[in-house]
Amino acid sequence: MKIYTKKGDTGQTSLLGGTRVSKSHIRIEAYGTVDELNSHIGLIRDSQNDDDINTSLINIQNCLFTVGSILASDPNKAKAKIPDLVESDVEYLEIEIDKMNETLPDLKNFILPGGNIVSSYCHIARTACRRAERITIGLSETSDVNPITIVYLNRLSDYFFVLSRKVLADLGGKEIPWTPRQ
Repeated sequence: MKIYTKKGDTGQTSLLGGTRVSKSHIRIEAYGTVDELNSHIGLIRDSQNDDDINTSLINIQNCLFTVGSILASDPNKAKAKIPDLVESDVEYLEIEIDKMNETLPDLKNFILPGGNIVSSYCHIARTACRRAERITIGLSETSDVNPITIVYLNRLSDYFFVLSRKVLADLGGKEIPWTPRQ
C-alpha cells in the first residue's frame, strides 16, 4: 500500500463512498479529531502500566476506529460495510466508569486538570473527546449521524475524566480543587 497518492495535494480528499470534499469539511474535521483523540489514548497507554486500564483503552481505540469509519463515510453513497457502534459499547464505558468511581472519593468541587503526567494526558484526551463530540453534533445538524455516535463520545469524555482521577489516586497524587475568586 502506497502512503502517498498525491490526490489530496489540491486540498480535497475522498470520503468512503468516493465523494470528494474539501479537507476543511466538517466531516473531515469530525473524524480527524477522533483520530487525534485516538493518538492521545495511545500516549496514555504508553505512559502507564496498568493492564486493566490498557485493556479498556485498546477496546476504546478499536471503537474509535469504528467511529472514524462512520464519520468518514458519505451516508448517501457508501456501499462498503461499515462496522457498527452499538449500545453495548456505551454500556462498556458506563461499567468501567462505575468500577473506577467505586474507589474514588466523592467529588465535591470542580478540580484543576493535572496532578501527574498520566492524569494530565487523560484530561487532554477528555478535552479532545469533547471537541470531537461538538464537531460531530455540528455535522449531525446538516447530515445523517447515528445518534449513538454522539452518545458514545459524550460518555467517553466522562470516562476520561474519571480515569484522570483514578490514575492520580492510584499514584498517590492529590486533586487540586478550583478556588473561584471571591
